Amino acid sequence: MTLLKTLKKLFKTNSSTYTQLEQQIDYNFRDYTYLYQAFTHRSKSTNPKYNYERLEFLGDAVIDIIISAELMEEFPDGDEGLLTQKRSALVQRSFLASMGSKMNLLDHFNVEPTVNLNNEKVAFKQLANLYESLIGAIYLDGGMNPAKNLIVNTIWQHRKEAWKIVNFKGLLIEYCHAKNFVNPKFLISDVSGPDHQKLFEIHVKIGEDIYPSGIGMEKKSAEQSAAKNALEILQD
Repeated sequence: MTLLKTLKKLFKTNSSTYTQLEQQIDYNFRDYTYLYQAFTHRSKSTNPKYNYERLEFLGDAVIDIIISAELMEEFPDGDEGLLTQKRSALVQRSFLASMGSKMNLLDHFNVEPTVNLNNEKVAFKQLANLYESLIGAIYLDGGMNPAKNLIVNTIWQHRKEAWKIVNFKGLLIEYCHAKNFVNPKFLISDVSGPDHQKLFEIHVKIGEDIYPSGIGMEKKSAEQSAAKNALEILQD
């Protein structure tokens, strides 16, 4: 049995919903294998050929490179810290989930009822996964250009929404308070470069735990990057 036939067998959803999705994203798949795989949860099949996890992995990388390129064009004088901070806001999972929600991606999801999509946290996690896997599927089916088109028409179009609300340092402090952790400390690991172009490396310490460093040409941008790294680990 071919991969496409196997995926169709796993699917119980009306295929017309995928025609609607193609119209929504303004892209027609040449190989429906990718589309079916992008919306199949591992509860249907733990075989990596038949669920979305590999496409999610690829989509994450495609999103990073497209958003990075758009940011470099938008901020031609921005340093690494600024670009990292801006990108972090756009690729954080809660924002990707909001994109998936705007696109109603759960309507196309092939998942067992044991996955409780009525739970907001579960639903948001799956929405982010589906958005990334859809990007991965489009990239494999049609290349970078159609993948870029969807990213630009969703993430990039709503970028200012993300930039208004994200303050990773503040979010980290709030997280620590909610979990009754001690306040995070932002410690300078290293300062390099000439006076007019210093590069700051800052890490977060919470109690005895030390988290991966953030880097920026300003202390504030390095702190935001470090806070983002700590949050990703704590919330995983």
